[in-house]
Amino acid sequence: MNTYAKRTIWRKENNPNIIQVIDQRRLPHELIIVDIHTCQEIVDAIKDMTVRGAPLIGATAGYGVMLACIEASKNQNSFVYFEKCINELRASRPTAINLFWAIERQLDALKEGKNWQEKIEIASKIADQIIEDDIEVCRLIGVAGLPILEKISQNKKGEVVNILTHCNAGRLGCIEWGTISSPIYQAHQNGMKVHVWVDETRPRNQGANLTAWELTQAGVPHTVIVDNAGGHLMQHGMVDVVFVGTDRTTRMGDVANKIGTYLKALAAFDNQIPFYVALPSTTIDWTIKNGLTEIPIEERSQDEVKYIYGWNGTSLEKVLLTPITSKASNYGFDVTPARLITGLMTERGICAANEEGLLSLFPEYK
Repeated sequence: MNTYAKRTIWRKENNPNIIQVIDQRRLPHELIIVDIHTCQEIVDAIKDMTVRGAPLIGATAGYGVMLACIEASKNQNSFVYFEKCINELRASRPTAINLFWAIERQLDALKEGKNWQEKIEIASKIADQIIEDDIEVCRLIGVAGLPILEKISQNKKGEVVNILTHCNAGRLGCIEWGTISSPIYQAHQNGMKVHVWVDETRPRNQGANLTAWELTQAGVPHTVIVDNAGGHLMQHGMVDVVFVGTDRTTRMGDVANKIGTYLKALAAFDNQIPFYVALPSTTIDWTIKNGLTEIPIEERSQDEVKYIYGWNGTSLEKVLLTPITSKASNYGFDVTPARLITGLMTERGICAANEEGLLSLFPEYK
């Protein structure tokens, strides 16, 4: 992992008011570090998926509020300008609850600031704290999930444990450990034989591009598969467990994750394969119960379906896949009902995917 930045977001060494991120649109072919100077650039980075993954979106939004404070302090209509920045941040991605959680955490803290300089200092401190909190939360998710892999390994008498994933809920979607990747990395570091089936995850190919890349950096054995191959692998006993992430989880245990997750859950259920969702508690939306009707599902540009990016040997190239006049639908997420989920893997342990299970770990939300 020493071949790229240890974290996915950080402050520039010689100018802490410049935020640096990995441009995830360019991976796995180019490692490009982007400097972000303004709140608008934060909004753009979230919208165009320079950064993506619920925890990283939240962390990036935290720095967006900090930059909004800095800019507002220099603007004649400072409070109007600041409110405009916050509204644009809120509108950047609708599904990931971490975005709104981070913004509200900042706004609550900023009430203590008596002037813009104090607000800048508060926002700076909170943004940094969100980063550190996420790292520890993801590490603890791995501690909770590791026994799942250890038990499978013991039952297989030390043979390879095969994990199927969808999208990217690894380090690149978080800050360091990742969510689904945290128990996998910890198992690998402990010497366990693990192998990851990596769903390509159309249309943006976060699995093929991002998960495969970071597993390569970590030295974790893996194989990229087309999205429709997962059911076949499960039918033939080639998958021991499924790990996926979530962008928003209801208090009843429904989860919204990258489009295609629901189909993996159905296949796992039919083949009696454990299906776990890894989530920091910041992705739980305690205000909603029914994921199918209450979670907003982002619809993105049809161009993401109609075109694909690939490496032509010297540069990234955009190629048309469909007839030019064909329309395409591009739902970003689907909802997996709680009844299909074996367990929710959190920083406080694993629980059943229902209200009682979640409240047993997070009683403060009763």
